[in-house]
Amino acid sequence: MPDASARETRFTEIFASGGAAEIARDIPVETPVALEFNGIAYAVMMATPADLADFVTGFAITEGLVARAQDIDDVDIAETDKGWIVRVQLPAEAAAPVMERARRRVSESSCGLCGIENLEQIARPLPRIAAPLAVEPQAIFTALGALRDHQHLGRRTAAVHAAAFCDLGGTILAVREDVGRHNALDKLIGGLAVAGIAAGDGVFLLSARCSYELVEKTVVAGGRALATISAPTTLAIDRAKAAGLALHVLAREDSLLRVM
Repeated sequence: MPDASARETRFTEIFASGGAAEIARDIPVETPVALEFNGIAYAVMMATPADLADFVTGFAITEGLVARAQDIDDVDIAETDKGWIVRVQLPAEAAAPVMERARRRVSESSCGLCGIENLEQIARPLPRIAAPLAVEPQAIFTALGALRDHQHLGRRTAAVHAAAFCDLGGTILAVREDVGRHNALDKLIGGLAVAGIAAGDGVFLLSARCSYELVEKTVVAGGRALATISAPTTLAIDRAKAAGLALHVLAREDSLLRVM
């Protein structure tokens, strides 16, 4: 079966010395992925078409449409000439929230403020983490040291984000990749939910800057600790503090910053 996540593309590599060579590189696929819930067109995301069942599961959880993977009755995935369609069947009681949320979504990408009708919704309270998670920095250092070996698409393309989950000893339990950092996290959240791995029992590790949306998705999914390779925004820090999320940023294999 052809690999849907990457495509080989030919380039001319030009050197400063004046030489040139023809090379081939794997380039990550970015394509429209339409998400439908109970027959209602909900969103069109630009994503890498891999792990789409995990993607839609995590998306449904972080959108507040379901609380658990078991709340999803059925998922059907189909490729078309224009992209992919993921059709999800939820219990009847979920139809009204889907209709209301779909009415309010006005964008076709995972771009933060899209679909939010007023600024007050930005400050909507997140669930407060009842028991903060104590994370030893060495667990994050260990996971970071092993992360590259788990980034199969990233090693091939050097052009995708990774979202990983490790236990408190630093062992990586799951990794998902996508051209979009939000998509990678949704795929990971969905994968954990399907596998029955508690999001609050380990650390989410992201190869992206720490924006407030990633903090919110982590908290809504039940996560208690987040580490990112890049720096945070002020809103991400504020939201993490308000929720009680243990936040570590600018994480490297030998250092990190823990938000106080």
